Amino acid sequence: MKIVAAVARAGQPFSLEECELGPPGPGEIQIAVEACGICQTDLSAKDHGYGTPLPAVLGHEGVGRVEALGDGVLGLAKGDRVVMSFGACGRCGSCRDHHPAYCRHAVGYNVLGRREDGSSPLTLRGEPITGHFFGQSSFATHTVARATSVVRVPDDLPARLLAPLGCGVQTGVGAVADVLAAGPEHGLCVLGCGTVGLSAVMAAKRAGCARIVAVDLRPERLERALALGATHAIDNGRQELSTALRELSLGLALDVTGQPEVIEATLAALRPRGTLVLAGLSPRGARLSLDPNRLMASGRTVRGTVEGDADPKVAIPRLLQWHRRGQLPLEAIVTPYPFERINEAVEDMRTGTTVKPVLMMPSP
Repeated sequence: MKIVAAVARAGQPFSLEECELGPPGPGEIQIAVEACGICQTDLSAKDHGYGTPLPAVLGHEGVGRVEALGDGVLGLAKGDRVVMSFGACGRCGSCRDHHPAYCRHAVGYNVLGRREDGSSPLTLRGEPITGHFFGQSSFATHTVARATSVVRVPDDLPARLLAPLGCGVQTGVGAVADVLAAGPEHGLCVLGCGTVGLSAVMAAKRAGCARIVAVDLRPERLERALALGATHAIDNGRQELSTALRELSLGLALDVTGQPEVIEATLAALRPRGTLVLAGLSPRGARLSLDPNRLMASGRTVRGTVEGDADPKVAIPRLLQWHRRGQLPLEAIVTPYPFERINEAVEDMRTGTTVKPVLMMPSP
C-alpha cells in the first residue's frame, strides 16, 4: 500500500515522502498510526552514525490501530488500539525471562531496523529502505510492527499521551521504580531533565523519595522538575556538580546525559554503597575514567539499563494505572505537532522549547 513517511537522511531535515508498505509477515501486524513521539535516539540514529542504515524511516514511540494481522498472531484483532514499544523476538532467554530489552536480536531490530531475515517492509521508489526501526518505524501514516512488541491500550486516552509510554516514559519510570527500587529512605539524583529524566522525577515523587535532586543546564527544565516533585535543583552550568551533590548525601543517581564528565562527577559524589544507573546515549567513542581502588573501597555500583529494564506488557499497563491516579502527569511534558511539522518539532526539542514532541498523524 502507499503511505506517507518521514524519511531520514544524514545531516538533512526529515522529508515527508510517499513510500510503499508491504503486508505484515508472520508474527507481524499492520497499524494505522495515530501518533508517534520523537526521541533523542531517533535524532542520533539520523545524524550521529550509530549504525542505522540510511535512508530510513525512524520513530519508535507509536500508537495506532491494528488493520491487518500476519500469520500466527494471537491475542490481537483488527481495530485494537496498541502502543508500540521496542523490538524483541519473544523467544530468546532474555525475552522468556521477562527482560525483552536485552533480546538477542535487539541490535538488529532496534538499531539496524531490520527483520530477523534482514528484510524491510518498506520501499522508496522501488528500493528497500530501513523500515523496521525498533520493530516499528512509526514516523509514518501506517507501519508494520512486531506483534510481540505491542501492548493493547484503552480507547479513552488521547494518543498524544499514550505514544511516549513506548520508550521515554517507560525508561525513566522503570529506572527508578525497578532498577534502582527507590523508596522513602532514599535520596535520588536525576541528571538530565528531558522526557526520561522528568519521568524519573515523577516516579521518584510517587515512591516518596526523601530527596529528589534534578540536574540540568536549562533553568526552565529545572523549574519543570521542581513542579513535578523535585526537592532540589542544580544548574550544572553554574554550580560545581560533585560539591553540590556531596553536600546532599545521596545514595542513588540516574544519568540521562550520557556525558562522561557528568557521570564521573556523580559517581564520585555518591555515598558509600551508592548506585549510579546509566540510561543516556553517550557520544560515539566516549569512555569513563574510573579509579578501581576507589570504586572498590567505596562499595559503589555503576550499571546500565536499556528501557528501564521494562517488559512493556507489564510496564505500560502500570504506567496507565499511575496516570489515571494522577501520579504520572504526562500532560506536563507532552506537546503535540502535526506530522508535517516534524522538523519544527525536532528543532523545538533540540533547543529545549519542548520536552516531548509528539507527531499527530492526519486522520484517515
